[in-house]
Amino acid sequence: MIDFTKKTVLVTGGGAGIGRAIAEAFGKAGAQVAVAEIGATRAAEVRAALQGAGVEALVIEADVTRSDDVQRLAAAIEQRFGGLDVLVNNVGDYLVAKPFEQFSDDEIDRLYGLNLRHIFGVTRAMLPLLRKRGAGASILSISSIEGIRGAPTCSIYTAFKAAVGGFSRTLALELAPEGIRVNVIAPETTETAQVPVSLAIPDVNKHHIPRWIPLGRFGQPQDCAGAALYLASPLAAWVTGTTLNVDGGALAAGGWMRDPSGAWTTIPLITGNGFIGIPSTEQASLV
Repeated sequence: MIDFTKKTVLVTGGGAGIGRAIAEAFGKAGAQVAVAEIGATRAAEVRAALQGAGVEALVIEADVTRSDDVQRLAAAIEQRFGGLDVLVNNVGDYLVAKPFEQFSDDEIDRLYGLNLRHIFGVTRAMLPLLRKRGAGASILSISSIEGIRGAPTCSIYTAFKAAVGGFSRTLALELAPEGIRVNVIAPETTETAQVPVSLAIPDVNKHHIPRWIPLGRFGQPQDCAGAALYLASPLAAWVTGTTLNVDGGALAAGGWMRDPSGAWTTIPLITGNGFIGIPSTEQASLV
């Protein structure tokens, strides 16, 4: 049932990590895939990968925080494909982690552009193309579990990620009469080049990972790709205005984790190897 043959999908930031996994998954499901990627090398790599897999692909070097690049992207998609069936707003970055009062205005503005403002701009520019395809079209935005729970030292990032959910719920209501669905994917820590969690955890503490997250591991880009395929497909035809947490059960667990004996606890124990929990604030989970 997950067949996107003759459908057109746009993935922003689709040259690496979660975005690339989503682009490749839609391509494998038969879609025509458009990718916006700011990095020339990443753009070339994903173009070669998609074309090598037989996917009809349009890869454009673009900075989606710039309105002129977004308009150029929309024009290219309309010229090549005539419309758009699925928009995946994937771009985002936490950039820095520090106490709230230490953030400068420039840092706040940059976080706004990367995590929220571009979603407004890209979505607005792509709506005419989505309306060309009509009922069944879909908008997905990648948020973060940090937009649902607190994340010390990342107050600005979490505020904008939380706003992605609020925006998407309201837009879902506005577009519902047209049959265009709007949903959010909120991942827990996912292993990517942007967030190389395997490098952030000291080797001496890696044996604790199965106890930190109920399903026993950090995320992989393919986990979000599967969620995106589902939410954009007819399988989710009655799903709109919702956030799908792709988190291995982390949000459900709250502060619970398993101790060395396998028992659940909310109190991290100190051992000879340090805390059972994440070793330091700077290594807290970020998507």
